[in-house]
Amino acid sequence: MPESEENEYIDAISGWALDRDGEHKIKRRFEFDDFVGAIGFVNRVAELAEDEGHHPDICVNYNKVDLQLTTHAAGGLTENDFILAAKIDEL
Repeated sequence: MPESEENEYIDAISGWALDRDGEHKIKRRFEFDDFVGAIGFVNRVAELAEDEGHHPDICVNYNKVDLQLTTHAAGGLTENDFILAAKIDEL
């Protein structure tokens, strides 16, 4: 995906940021009251990712969940990454 398209798509998903170091990806941090809230969110993301057949990289640090999306097979971002990000935001 050309960087100009990445810029257009990122504007449509609030809270997400582009990371262009190496393989292009989008990332976002979610914060919760506690560990249980964070893990509950991760479980909902996992269900959605399985349904979509597109899986984010997930890192949990107590009440914080960092998500990164990229399409490894394409070597960077595709429209699917932005679609999944928007669906995650709906959770």
